[in-house]
Amino acid sequence: MSEHTRPRLAVWKFASCDGCQLSLLDCEDELLTLADAVQIVNFPEASSATEAGPYDLSLVEGSITTARDAERIRMVRQQSKHLITIGACATAGGIQALRNFANINDFIAAVYASPQYITTLATSTPISAHVPVDFELHGCPINKMQLIEVISAFLAGRKPAIAAHSVCIECKQRGTVCVMVQGTPCLGPVTHAGCGAICPAYRRGCYGCYGPMESPNTTALAREWRALGATSRDVQRVFRSFNAAAEPFATESKAHGD
Repeated sequence: MSEHTRPRLAVWKFASCDGCQLSLLDCEDELLTLADAVQIVNFPEASSATEAGPYDLSLVEGSITTARDAERIRMVRQQSKHLITIGACATAGGIQALRNFANINDFIAAVYASPQYITTLATSTPISAHVPVDFELHGCPINKMQLIEVISAFLAGRKPAIAAHSVCIECKQRGTVCVMVQGTPCLGPVTHAGCGAICPAYRRGCYGCYGPMESPNTTALAREWRALGATSRDVQRVFRSFNAAAEPFATESKAHGD
């Protein structure tokens, strides 16, 4: 396939740690195959060579935290035929969305010696809060094989085959005994699968890295946490981490006070 017929792929970064872009680079052999199928024309994490739009597919990492970011994502959307958000920051505001539950000016004053030079929004919001998104790939960071599946689906013109079930199913698939049955609080029942249930395999509760699964019953899970000895503060804090601004997690955390 010639460069003129291959779809043009762009990768964009907003407020984030770059972990999801690194997941793409970590694809190694699969990345070589991908490079034959698409023309990567904008990927600053990998190359300083960039080309102007339009783009057939844009992968976006990071949340919107400044007015300039809000303007830039609209520009990216206008130049992109398809736009896919990757990672917790892009799909749910990320860990930086903790600002959404407090006064941003208090944070700025506590961190910066000259806060008058800091310009930022009061909230950290997902890309979908600003522009239409064609698909959201969850994770902190994302699963590299899921990313390859999403890109492959785009090339084939089909819906990505990304399961919507919870981490509990992954625990069953790998034969891991439920840690909550053993008395360890875990977010697995309400968390989107994709990590391979790594933490429960080592007898640690799920931290919710992949955000809320489809139709999560967070109220019932919080009740079980309390039965295992967790305080309201414990429950609130666990729902305010990588996916703090995801609606089901944000709503449940607010139910346990500030």
